[in-house]
Amino acid sequence: MKTALPIAPAKISTAPLALSDIDHVRLYVGNARQAAFFYAQAFGFQVEQHHDLTTGSRSEASYLLRQGNIRLLLTTGLHEHQPACQEVAKYGDGVKDIAFTVADATKAWEQAVSHGAHAASEPTEHSDAHGSVTTASIHTFGRCVHTFVSRRGDYSLARLKSGGLFMPGYARVKDFPLNAYNAAYPCGLECVDHLVGNVGLGAMNQWVQWYSDVLGFKLFKHFDDKDISTEYSALMSKVMDSGSGLIKIPINEPAAGRAKSQVQEYLDFTNNVPGVQHLAFRCNDALETVSELRRRGVDFLRLPDTYYDKVWDRVEGELHTEVREDHNRIKELGILVDADDEGYLLQLFTMPLQDRPTLFIEIICRRGSQSFGKGNFRALFESLEREQARRGNL
Repeated sequence: MKTALPIAPAKISTAPLALSDIDHVRLYVGNARQAAFFYAQAFGFQVEQHHDLTTGSRSEASYLLRQGNIRLLLTTGLHEHQPACQEVAKYGDGVKDIAFTVADATKAWEQAVSHGAHAASEPTEHSDAHGSVTTASIHTFGRCVHTFVSRRGDYSLARLKSGGLFMPGYARVKDFPLNAYNAAYPCGLECVDHLVGNVGLGAMNQWVQWYSDVLGFKLFKHFDDKDISTEYSALMSKVMDSGSGLIKIPINEPAAGRAKSQVQEYLDFTNNVPGVQHLAFRCNDALETVSELRRRGVDFLRLPDTYYDKVWDRVEGELHTEVREDHNRIKELGILVDADDEGYLLQLFTMPLQDRPTLFIEIICRRGSQSFGKGNFRALFESLEREQARRGNL
């Protein structure tokens, strides 16, 4: 019998701005304890770690949630002058930080700043006897920042992925009641597929150039107002890619239309400050994942039945792509379908996660396709417009 060769550990590129992973996504929220319960109950996240008054943090409380390779960090301020409190008061709950794992956070930060980024926080090392985590942040669009994270010792990315501590000062959450339930009834979310930024009219190309100049991203896709429009509203979008295909950031701006686009509605509720409109979580079985999320009470955008009168002719007819999943079940669950020359995808969008219409979640399952559901744009926009009209914001 042959002896299996040992598998070499994955290597993180030593190039300063080589981004090896989305280390975590931090959301500023009004009440981290309650928000953790919501994301655990609705989306099946494990509430694994915390850093709060009980662990020595006097200014903020944070909870680390994990599912697959998705790590959400929910942070709330503990006094009125803490930044999370101030931002939540202005904009509501939302994404503050899209953090990237790199080989050396200090060198990555220095190179980004030398390329024109504005510093948000200088390199800081958090260390103890078990290892260290170095973080350094730059400003990106609006309220958001990118934090570079490099990990050593017991805080390495490999250890974190297997359940290790996030960084010094964090402790494991004990006896969280939903963790056992979520392990028994998983939702199947695997990774952050992409995240979408909304910016003001005329600012999209500025931020496309910024991601190219500062972080070395490349233009992956471009959608104009002819691609993304209805009778009433439109937007334009350019998708930026980190180069490895690992990290994609579409950047949206509003376009002229008879009524208000979803991007402008977002900006109206953030005092025209740009930010992340939605996070897309990838799964491997859309029927199982959406079914479980619906069972848990997640509210998704509703499509008219007429969508399914045409979608199969387009996807399996015009585009010659066989969709393996049960067609009737796709319709029952309200899932959208699209295809390109590489394969097909299944996707669905939640309603806003809070009262301000400023953040929602996309569930996406890729069967080869690396696009973003261009064929669904009109149906999706019409559904969004119906909800905007219900809110009085169209």
